[in-house]
Amino acid sequence: MGKGWTFLTQLHSLAGPVLQLLYPLYASVMAIESPSKLDDEQWLAYWIIYSFLTLLEMVIQPALEWLPIWYEVKLVFVAWLVLPQFKGAAFLYDKYVREQILRYRGGKDHHDSSSKSPTGKGKSKFVQFMPPKSGEQEAY
Repeated sequence: MGKGWTFLTQLHSLAGPVLQLLYPLYASVMAIESPSKLDDEQWLAYWIIYSFLTLLEMVIQPALEWLPIWYEVKLVFVAWLVLPQFKGAAFLYDKYVREQILRYRGGKDHHDSSSKSPTGKGKSKFVQFMPPKSGEQEAY
């Protein structure tokens, strides 16, 4: 049982970084390179929610030390966020985060005319620093 237990412990310690960082990093790069916008939204939503989860975890760390299964709960939650069968990150973003952002912005959607310059002829200079590749649509 000694070698088997050691293997499971090592596998468990690798599961977190692989599931929380390595796979989402790979999938985000693939999403950027794909022509579809849906996968871009899924991975942007993931990074937003994962960042919020990490910040929340830092704030309530003393309380989490009393929960011995916190790492496993977080691993299952992140698996739900990451796995394409569930698309948990996109679900949480659409259901809760986007609602709060729209409330904060006064109900303006990100596709309205606020992204145009005052003359209405284009985007702000902040967005113009990266021109789209030839044959691709603009992201904004």
